Order: sequence, then structure tokens, then C-alpha cells
Amino acid sequence: MGISHYIKEIGRGKDGARALSREQATDLFGQVLDGTVTDLEVGAFCLAMRIKGETPEEMAGFLDATRARSTLQGSADLVPVVLPSYNGARKLPVLTPLLALLLAQGGLPVLVHSAATDSVRVHAPTVLGLLGIAPGAAVAAGQVSLAPTDTLCPGLKRLLDVRRVVGLRNPAHSLVKLMNPCVGRALVVGSYTHPEYAVSMAQTFELVHADALLLRGTEGEPVADPRRAPQMDGFVAGRRQRLQDLQAGSLQQLPDLPAPDAEATARYTRAVLDGDLPVPAPLAAQVEHILQIHTQIHAQLQPAKATP
Repeated sequence: MGISHYIKEIGRGKDGARALSREQATDLFGQVLDGTVTDLEVGAFCLAMRIKGETPEEMAGFLDATRARSTLQGSADLVPVVLPSYNGARKLPVLTPLLALLLAQGGLPVLVHSAATDSVRVHAPTVLGLLGIAPGAAVAAGQVSLAPTDTLCPGLKRLLDVRRVVGLRNPAHSLVKLMNPCVGRALVVGSYTHPEYAVSMAQTFELVHADALLLRGTEGEPVADPRRAPQMDGFVAGRRQRLQDLQAGSLQQLPDLPAPDAEATARYTRAVLDGDLPVPAPLAAQVEHILQIHTQIHAQLQPAKATP
């Protein structure tokens, strides 16, 4: 059918545009992912949504369409921690690999999915590669698995790449930070850079009954700023709970961080994992909060005890 009738609804400008229903958003995004629409329509969709902004209902529909077209990871017996890593490092080292490996040390299955969206930044897969973790490993307890986005959903990777042409983000850049690419339940660590996304991402997690941790990430990565602990909210089956408030006051001491290049970050990560350097306090707190949510999810999955 094409998506021109949807573009007429969402493309009337900031004040005139109308939101799509979840079902309409699923249909539209499915056609975009399938590559059955023209490049002109894809560009119109991306620009219209950039001006209008996505509603939680629309984002839920986009997630539905993506899940139906994804190669799902893991098994229903696992509850992986999912770390979407797309922004990379510019001024600070990318510590997403450290977070992933700390969680794996705690016995959790961890899935990092990623695609380089900026050629001048250092991305988590590069650091993970220096630490001996290559794409393709199965999701398993106590291990870190790395999944490139184009193996999860090629259509989603194509949509992410539109940014290289038009220079603007599109719904795919929000979606990858919300999606659960696993067979069953998974704990998604979602991050935002601008406050308005904190609201919309929380509403989406609630709407789709997600299990998640939401925080302001470090340069867009799903890891707490090692210098100051951000606010962190947890979601278990969509029910929200405040886990930590933003650290207030002046910093008494800055952590000793490496240069933001891949080799220095890998050496630092090894040193922290080996106990030669301390875990930055905000990351240690984030690990504890993730373990707390993970325990709550498992408690819900346990069969109810039979009553006599």
C-alpha cells in the first residue's frame, strides 16, 4: 500500500501533525524495515517524525514491527541484561564494556548490541574486541555476547544509516535504546541525553510492560557517568520505581580515568576487572541496581507456591 497516507498525517508540521495509533505505526514501520517503500518516502518519514516527535504509542508500534522482523537472541530460560551501545566515546572513555563485564562477573547473561553511527568516535565493539570478545557468541550466564545490529535486523541498520545522508536522527535511534532483542524477558538498560527523552522513554517502557533500567547515559552510552551518579529508575513489567536520585553537591574527588582511545580504555577495563583499580562508584551503584531489578524479574518468573 505504501506509506504516503501515513506521511500525510505525521507530516503536517509540529502543530498540525496527528499521531498514529500503535497498529498504524506497526504497519508503517514494518514497510520501512522491509524495504518496500521508496527512498523518498523513507526520507519523508524520517523528517516528519523528527519534527513531530514520537509518541509512546507510535514507539510501541515501531517496537512491535521490529520484533516481528528480528533474529531473537538467547532462550526463554534466560533473562539477559541488554546494553544498547550506539553513541561511543568522544570526550570520555566508553565504559559500556566495563559495565558489561562487571555484570558478567556477577553471573548475569549480557547482550551488547551495537552499530557505529559516528566514524570519529570510539565504539564499544572495538574495546570489546581488544578484550577478546567478538560478535557471534551465544547469550549465556556469566558471559558477554556482542550482536551487530545488522545481524539482529538488517532493515533497522539501514534506517540507522539514513542519518549519514540527511544528518538528523530518526525513530530508529530511539528505538534501539528501548528494544528487547531476546526471546523472552530481558532487562534493557536504556539511556538518554536530553531530558525530554527521559519522559518519553519512561512512558514507552510503561506502555510495553518492559523490564528496564533508565538513566542519563554518558555521551549517550547506557553507563553511568563515572564522575557523578545520575538518576536511575527501574521498571519491572512496566512498573516504575525510583532506584537512585541524581548525585547532588560538589564533587570531592574525580576518578582517575583513561584517555578515550580504545587501547587505553581496554587496559583500564582489564585493570578494574582484575581489582588493580577501583570500580567508579556510580558504575558500582548501577551494577547493584541492575542486580536488584534482575532479582525482582526472577521472583516474578518463579511458579507460585502451591497452597495446602
